[in-house]
Amino acid sequence: MNDMGYGDYGDIINLPHPEPVGHPRMSMEKRAAQFSPFAALSGYEEAVLETERLTEERIVLDEAELEILDNRINEIMSMEEPPEVKITYFIPDERKVGGRYETVMDRISKIDRYKGKIVMENGTIIPVKEVVSIEY
Repeated sequence: MNDMGYGDYGDIINLPHPEPVGHPRMSMEKRAAQFSPFAALSGYEEAVLETERLTEERIVLDEAELEILDNRINEIMSMEEPPEVKITYFIPDERKVGGRYETVMDRISKIDRYKGKIVMENGTIIPVKEVVSIEY
């Protein structure tokens, strides 16, 4: 150790920093970018968020409940002016098991039994097979 306490580097510690000769000095922004974090596993964060996202389990109606729904649809179809109804239905999730339930309150514009769809006046199209309740 030398008398300044710098050990083996005493002969160079106080020298000026060398300047590049053949090219300009890199900006501080570019230097910082070299050390910024990078996505070692692309898509990892999205996969974690998808795993955390909750879905609801589909309710399976029994024969009696299906008959009640069918009778309500028949009643509504036979009315001159359909009443405002509250329909709760299941929307299957596109990425994982389960889905979510939506409830819409509106008048029915059309019931297409052939295509199995209920069309609401606000434009919502509901698959009949996904309906779990109809109230009016």
